[in-house]
Amino acid sequence: MTRFRSFLCLTLLGGLTVVLPIALLAMIFLWLFDLVAGLISPLTGLLREQATISEFLALLVVLLLILGSCFAVGLLIRTRLGNWMHGHMEVWLTRLAPGYRTIRAIVTQLLGGSGETTLLSGQTALAKIYGADSPVTVTAIVTSRHGDGAYTVFVPTAPIPTSGMTYHLPADCVQILAHVSVEEAMRTIIACGSGSAEMLARNAREASEKVRDYEE
Repeated sequence: MTRFRSFLCLTLLGGLTVVLPIALLAMIFLWLFDLVAGLISPLTGLLREQATISEFLALLVVLLLILGSCFAVGLLIRTRLGNWMHGHMEVWLTRLAPGYRTIRAIVTQLLGGSGETTLLSGQTALAKIYGADSPVTVTAIVTSRHGDGAYTVFVPTAPIPTSGMTYHLPADCVQILAHVSVEEAMRTIIACGSGSAEMLARNAREASEKVRDYEE
């Protein structure tokens, strides 16, 4: 009987681990769709009246127009004039809305950013946040290197890696994982540490192979 209950529980949990992520993704997609549809409803209503088309087609046309506008703005700011206008607009918005710069930084991180402004351009590391003598290490992303050799690292919180803590640590408290990508580290954080053993073992193995190849 105990074995049968264990079988039922494990099977149920296995099914939940497959179904719940899909259900949550569908719920998020529907929420975003409803949010966007509500925001652009005046435009879709006007388009339906003028062109006599279905609501779904009007919504699709307006979404394509918005994406096209974003693409046009992206092209504009790549020019010298557009970059100059963008810089002056940011100064103006920062003065009128102090939270604008923070919101812009969050959006940039979530969308991947560009160059060194994105978290994905950092390096994965093991950080000793309690000091070099402590055996405790945490998965961290190096976001800045200081002139004296120290590091600034971001330690994501499981299972939501977009939140976490920032630490400024000396060099002896940070071990760079040169063979682990930020994306791979983020996957282990989302999984609450699952897969970390394989990740660290592979990093150690590839580091040893690189040293051996260098010596040969």
